[in-house]
Amino acid sequence: MAANGWPGLPATVKSRILSVGDLDMHILEAFPPSYDAASKPPLLILLHGFPELAYSWRKVMVPLSTSGYAVVAPDLRGFGLTKQRNRTSTSKKITYEEDLYPYRILNIAADIVALVYSLGYTSVEAVIGNDFGSPVAGYCALVRPDLFKSVVFMSAPFTGPPALGSGDPNAKTQLQQLDAALNTLNPPRKHYMVYFSTPEADADLSNPPQGLSAFWRTYHHLKSADSKSSNPPKPLGTTFTPTLFEALPYYYIMPRNQTMPECLAPKAPTAEEISQNTWLPDEELAVYLSHYEEGGLQGGLNLYRCMAESPRWTEDLKIFAGKQVEIPAMFIGGAQDWGVFQFPGAVEAMRGRACKSMKEEDFVLIEGAGHWAPQEKPDRVVEELLRFVKKL
Repeated sequence: MAANGWPGLPATVKSRILSVGDLDMHILEAFPPSYDAASKPPLLILLHGFPELAYSWRKVMVPLSTSGYAVVAPDLRGFGLTKQRNRTSTSKKITYEEDLYPYRILNIAADIVALVYSLGYTSVEAVIGNDFGSPVAGYCALVRPDLFKSVVFMSAPFTGPPALGSGDPNAKTQLQQLDAALNTLNPPRKHYMVYFSTPEADADLSNPPQGLSAFWRTYHHLKSADSKSSNPPKPLGTTFTPTLFEALPYYYIMPRNQTMPECLAPKAPTAEEISQNTWLPDEELAVYLSHYEEGGLQGGLNLYRCMAESPRWTEDLKIFAGKQVEIPAMFIGGAQDWGVFQFPGAVEAMRGRACKSMKEEDFVLIEGAGHWAPQEKPDRVVEELLRFVKKL
């Protein structure tokens, strides 16, 4: 499905492929109405998460661009129409056996730095990341404050670089330690990020027994404000204990013996609930499904593997231990998104340690939004983003 035929994508949002390092990177871009090739309006970079695409920003790009900004949203490495040129595999889909090294988060941040220069810019007004795009934006801000003037984290609080640690390459990651503790619960549980890191996850998510459309409709529904949960999101304190994590929804802390499709199947939305969805109609969900069918999900899952599989994939972050984000920072989350609070103490760490400058007014939870705020409540997201960047 060609980008210019995607439903819900405004006609003024253009799609192109740009050579960026070892990538043929797909980007969506929108410009102010008075834009001409010689002008350089201030640049906003929008970074999606998992299982998203540049397309996930479709509802906010034009409102931001008409406010005077050049707005660029890439498909990140491993996602969508972005392709790595020097892959060793001949498979059209990224496989579990391929080299994980390019998917380190610092390398993804380097992709974004290279994108900025490929666009002909030497300054970015704000780098804005949702879900997994949030830590990517965080490392862009941490490493290149000369290039990025401000940063906005969405859905996932940025807690800063890891501590120095022991340097033991055989040590367990924090997620592996947590997952082992969850296995001691009755009944045994597992962490979804560790599950996403397994060899089976791509096939599970790409070929669910209930069908691709039904599964991903359920996934998006349950993590949105449309899901009327009896367990609303709330801070869980600051201590990592297995019993504390039991308060999280089942799609974060899963039954040990179930796949994600098996876990979600009993919670599928009703036909009436689907008909009432206004932010992700079937034809727009189909854009995501076409990418999942064609390219699989392993590229995106590799980002989780680098967090969960081994300390060696985050070894290059040690040099930044103790370093703060010094540029102005903002956080936007959905008030109905458990992702904001899924790691105890993350919000406190972001506001008190990781960021040198995050004002009280710039920690925003949007009512009526879950995990997909740029799609569920685009007007509110645009309002808050413009309020923030106009202060710079």
